[in-house]
Amino acid sequence: MSLPPGERIEAELASEGVPPPDIVIEPDADRLAGAAASAFVARVAAAQAVHGVASVVLTGGGVGTAMLERVADLAEEPEREVVDWTAVEIWWGDERFVPADSDDRNELGARRALLDRVGVPEERVHAMPAADGEFATAEEAAHWYAAELAELGGDDEVPRFDVLLLGMGPEGHVASIFPDSPAAQDDRPVVAVHDCPKPPPTRISLGFSAINSAEEIWLLVAGEGKAEAVARGVRGAPGTELPAGAVHGRRATRWLLDAAAASRLPEA
Repeated sequence: MSLPPGERIEAELASEGVPPPDIVIEPDADRLAGAAASAFVARVAAAQAVHGVASVVLTGGGVGTAMLERVADLAEEPEREVVDWTAVEIWWGDERFVPADSDDRNELGARRALLDRVGVPEERVHAMPAADGEFATAEEAAHWYAAELAELGGDDEVPRFDVLLLGMGPEGHVASIFPDSPAAQDDRPVVAVHDCPKPPPTRISLGFSAINSAEEIWLLVAGEGKAEAVARGVRGAPGTELPAGAVHGRRATRWLLDAAAASRLPEA
């Protein structure tokens, strides 16, 4: 008797000594965004119950931004689990090094979708620097962001991240770490990235050392064009070849997929 997809992947990873990820499949991208939003609210509320202040890392992209919009919608429903948005530290996994008012910036999308709607205090919003700010180069901006992380991280290079959200490209990139990029082999918590194959070419990104410090990592992926990378990523493909394969949370790694993105996973 063949195993269901999730159990089959768990068996393969266990044989390789790799902690298996959780795999959640929703019928389409819209329901994926809604389910992820509900789970995110519950996770942030649970983190606040334990720590007082929750710490999350946001991502951009279509599904990531749609999820944030749904989170804001839930905040307007009083019967839902309550998050104290004045007690949430907001970080980003990567950012395009473009002017502050550019629609390419993940920060701008997150502010419109969620942060401005729920009233996160400005002092808790840790945006990566823009190209028209005080730093002339992406390297200087990355160095500053690493210092910002370290300031709240205490003895560690980074603070506690309760949940870190990631999207994934069709070639398997996460944050702004692309296959065969120097960033895939850089052990610093924050790196400047140049010559990205997807515009804009200059970016700032958390490195694997910071990403994999998170308690939980959630990868939100939709679309058939990403299905092959999903199938390789859940099995832990080498990070230099497929960066998504190299991410793993301390407590959990969750692949949140629509049916199209999950279509290359093993069939039951």
